[in-house]
Amino acid sequence: MEALLRWQHPDLGMVAPMLFIPVAEETGLIVPIGKWVLQTACLQNVTWQRQGRTRLRIAVNLTARQFSDEHLLRDLDAILKSTGMEAGLLELEIHESLLIRDIDKTLRILTDLKSMGIKIAIDDFGTGYSSLATLQRFPLDTIKIDRSYIRDIATRGEDSNLTQAIISMGKSLSLTVVAQGVETKEQADFLREHACDEFQGFYFNKPMSAAQFTGLLQAQDAGVTLAGSRGLLMTMPR
Repeated sequence: MEALLRWQHPDLGMVAPMLFIPVAEETGLIVPIGKWVLQTACLQNVTWQRQGRTRLRIAVNLTARQFSDEHLLRDLDAILKSTGMEAGLLELEIHESLLIRDIDKTLRILTDLKSMGIKIAIDDFGTGYSSLATLQRFPLDTIKIDRSYIRDIATRGEDSNLTQAIISMGKSLSLTVVAQGVETKEQADFLREHACDEFQGFYFNKPMSAAQFTGLLQAQDAGVTLAGSRGLLMTMPR
C-alpha cells in the first residue's frame, strides 16, 4: 500500500497534491502535514491488523524538507510507539535526487531509520542521476522505477532496455524492484517476464479510501487473489 494525499476543500472539492504540496513544502507546512499523514497511515494499518486482516506494508512519501527536518527521527519514534505500529511494516519513500544532494547527511539519516527497523524506498528511480556506486553506499530496501520508463515499455525498445537494466541492477543489490504507473496488461506481462518484483498502477486499481480498501482486504481473506500494490487515499481535512 502507498498512502496518497488529497485535500478535500469546501469550495474547490478534491484538490490534487501537485496543487498544494509544493506550497506546503515552500512554507514549511509540509512538516506538520507529513506528521499527520504518518500518524494516520500507521493508525489505519494497526486497525486492520487488529481486525485480523492481512499484514501489509504501507509506504509514505517524505519530501526533501521533511527528510531534513531535525525532529524527523524523534517524531517517527513517537508515532510508532503511540500507534503500536511495527516499524518493519512502514516504508518511507524518498526521491532519488536526495541521494546525491548531501551524501554524508543522507547516509546518516537513512542509517538511523534502518536502525529503527523502518524500510527505505527510492521513489521515481531513473530521474535523479544516481549511479550504481551511489546506491551501494546506502541502506536501501526498494527502488521504484519511474512511470516514464513504463509508459511505452511494450512498444519502445529504449524504455524496455532501460527498465531491464534497472531491474537487473536492483537484483544485483538484493533490492525489491517496483514498477510504477502500470496501466495495461502488456506492461504487466513484460514486467513479469523480466522478473520485476511488484507493480503499482491503475491496471490493478485506482486510488481508494480506507473503507474501500477494507473491502478488498475482506475479499482477499475470503480467497480472492489480489495482485500488485495499491494506493490508499487519505483525505486531508480543511
